[in-house]
Amino acid sequence: MSATHVLFIPAVLLLGLSIGYALGARAVRAEIERKRQRMKE
Repeated sequence: MSATHVLFIPAVLLLGLSIGYALGARAVRAEIERKRQRMKE
């Protein structure tokens, strides 16, 4: 295993985690907003 392999794999994992967290947080905020709109009606 080369040094680039040791650095590349964790970098890709962290990138995937950060993108997943951002998209998941956006979905949760949208769902909360939809529930608020339903409660107002």
